[in-house]
Amino acid sequence: MVGRRAAAAVAVVFALLLLPSPPAAYAEHVCDQPPPAGQQLAGTPFANQLYAPSQLATLATGAGVRVAVIDSGVDADTPALRGRVAAGADFLHHDPDGRQDCNGHGTEVASLIAGRPVGDSGFQGLAPGATIVPVRVTEEEDDQGGGTSGDHASFADFADAIDWAVGEGRADVINLSLVTTEGDTPVRAAVARAVDKGVVVVAAAGNHGRPGDPNPTPFPAAYPGVIGVGSVNSSGVRSDFSQHGDYVDVVAAGEGVTAAAPGGGLDLGSGTSFAAPFVAATAALIRQRFPDATPAEVARRIEATTDPAPGGPVSAGPGDDAARNPEYGFGLLNPYRALTETLGPASPAAPVAEMMPVQDPAAAARAARRADARRASLWMAVGGLGVVFVIGAAAVVVRQGRRRGWTPAVPVSRVPAEPERHLDRPGEPLIR
Repeated sequence: MVGRRAAAAVAVVFALLLLPSPPAAYAEHVCDQPPPAGQQLAGTPFANQLYAPSQLATLATGAGVRVAVIDSGVDADTPALRGRVAAGADFLHHDPDGRQDCNGHGTEVASLIAGRPVGDSGFQGLAPGATIVPVRVTEEEDDQGGGTSGDHASFADFADAIDWAVGEGRADVINLSLVTTEGDTPVRAAVARAVDKGVVVVAAAGNHGRPGDPNPTPFPAAYPGVIGVGSVNSSGVRSDFSQHGDYVDVVAAGEGVTAAAPGGGLDLGSGTSFAAPFVAATAALIRQRFPDATPAEVARRIEATTDPAPGGPVSAGPGDDAARNPEYGFGLLNPYRALTETLGPASPAAPVAEMMPVQDPAAAARAARRADARRASLWMAVGGLGVVFVIGAAAVVVRQGRRRGWTPAVPVSRVPAEPERHLDRPGEPLIR
């Protein structure tokens, strides 16, 4: 059972989505064969150990944030999601309610975003306070022959589903765990309208990245403004199926991931479709903690706070603000850092332009002459003061000289003459 559900989880919509819309007779469509319930799996899943949702809950839970899961619908009665799922819409069978999931993929994706603990396992979504808005567009899944089976909406309905999620669905974040191999102008325009209206759009990068696989350009992940998500295993190494290219912005856990199954219990699955909801959940946490952040600012916060990719990034191209690795994007998702780090400016501040004086030649010449005149006046003043000092000193000397009759100011001292000695006087000894 685990193997069958894992295959379904890996499924992505790689068809061209060109089939016409199903007839109106499916308005009351009910699953012909509901997916089986999951199993009771013990232990804490590696993704929960890696992202530690209980630690994230001290910062944000996604409360008040609406996440549209455009997928196969969502089973609102599964214990992990009970009370967290809005009515949504069904663009596959044109039903007004998206709370039905015939293959389980949408339910599993939604549980990674807003799932609550199930049984004694350590499973929990990263944003358990968020509201899931299910938008149903596909029932496709992989079959045993390597192809796909099940219905899917047309491109036109897919574009309408995105517009509905933004409008009536009031989504703050859109998760697209599905892939097409061909671009479509209406879908691209719908994605652009969503981003322009402040909605964060997250999409899986695709599962055809193994050696020998075609690694086709995945849409909507490759559209501008979309956060494209690749997959890594429990060791942080890119999953061999994860596609690679400049459409990969970040990677997250996507191999051997535990998720809540429709009808209860847990299941294991792999695929970039499982990696994308971890990024969508992180976007929901950021929208709660930083409610004024634009989609570009949310994307930058996620990308700038990633953990380094194994082997490091490749060199950045001209104008890139960071190096991007085609297999890992900007690096490995780190929700805690995305919620707590203070980011620097998005781009270096522009250097202040040097102010160059602008003068005409005549004005410059006049300024130079005035400067020369000031210097000459200063030297003349200093010289004049010197002359006045010399003249004053000379006048004092002349006046004093006349008063003394030009005699020295200090008389020459006279030494008294020594009396003559007569050496031959009687009675005095003769000194020889």
